[in-house]
Amino acid sequence: MKEYDVAVIGGGAAGTAAALGAVNAGARRALLFERDDVLGGILNQCAHRGFGLLYFGEDLTGMAYAERFREVIRTANIEVLTGTAVLRIEQDNRLLFTGRACGLGSIAAKAVVLATGCREIPIGALPVAGSRPSGIFSAGMAQRMLTLSGYRIGHKAVILGSGDVGMIVARELAVRGVEVIAVIEQRDVCGGLARNRAACLDAYQIPLVLRTTINRVDGMNRVNGVRTRNLDTGEEQYYACDTLIVSAGLLPERELLEDMVLKTGKVAVSLFVCGNACFVHDVVDEVSLESYKTGSFAADYALGKTTLADIALAAHAPERDLTAKTCVACPKACRIRETPDGYAGMICGREKPVLESAMPAAAAHGLG
Repeated sequence: MKEYDVAVIGGGAAGTAAALGAVNAGARRALLFERDDVLGGILNQCAHRGFGLLYFGEDLTGMAYAERFREVIRTANIEVLTGTAVLRIEQDNRLLFTGRACGLGSIAAKAVVLATGCREIPIGALPVAGSRPSGIFSAGMAQRMLTLSGYRIGHKAVILGSGDVGMIVARELAVRGVEVIAVIEQRDVCGGLARNRAACLDAYQIPLVLRTTINRVDGMNRVNGVRTRNLDTGEEQYYACDTLIVSAGLLPERELLEDMVLKTGKVAVSLFVCGNACFVHDVVDEVSLESYKTGSFAADYALGKTTLADIALAAHAPERDLTAKTCVACPKACRIRETPDGYAGMICGREKPVLESAMPAAAAHGLG
């Protein structure tokens, strides 16, 4: 059985950064698992911009952001298994996996990084009556079909949930000539970032209906329409449509960890969790920065440079600049801090001087 210093499960934004963090911290044998055929995860279906301002100092598409990491992974001392799914984490530091090219196998790792991202909440988890005909898609699946496969998934669409992915899909549908009738949100505020509401809904004149939910789906073979109910007045309204996009939220994907705990009641391996598998982030650049650090922690532990107790203290230590925050008002994602004269650090050009460039972070990670 092969033994590795660090094994990373998941090859998205978190996993690729964690693997690079591990090898740059001295891990001699690192292995990266990805169940898709190419590294990048959800980034590969994100054709819109707004990525990389914090990490690279550039406004990139999700696809370009993922390619930056793939370029470095290709030349780094990292073994990559794509098209491969990890089935189970064993108590003796073994990972059981399977894939088309490798069949069924197992490896041992001194440290394991769980970077499996998050999953969407399906319509089956919601109290929505009616049938389940064709034409119902999760927001992520709709984005994948539109961007990667080029399908036209409908002509008139209603979107349930105003999260960032839902709003971005609304824009992608509108660009492709699909009539987006409304975005339905049960809260009294938009569920996503203000910048996405402005760029996706306001720019394309897509109505956002607040304090409202869908309580019934009509249709047998295909969606015919949805019935909504106002949560304050109880008033119902019917929207005729042939497509329903569900953007009901995201949940961290931790089934491998949960399976281990259910079977044994404990986590015996040296397991680190990062990215959206830890908690759902707003900005992918922050996922990469956090995961790179997690990968370096895993390598330090695997090489005997530190203990888990010391890592826990370092992970919760205050940042160098406690006043620095990430602005989410627009796609620039500036790192800003408050000063007596207002805010500084706006790389979008509205304020000067720039607090700190994002380029040194990328360069330090081998991506500059």
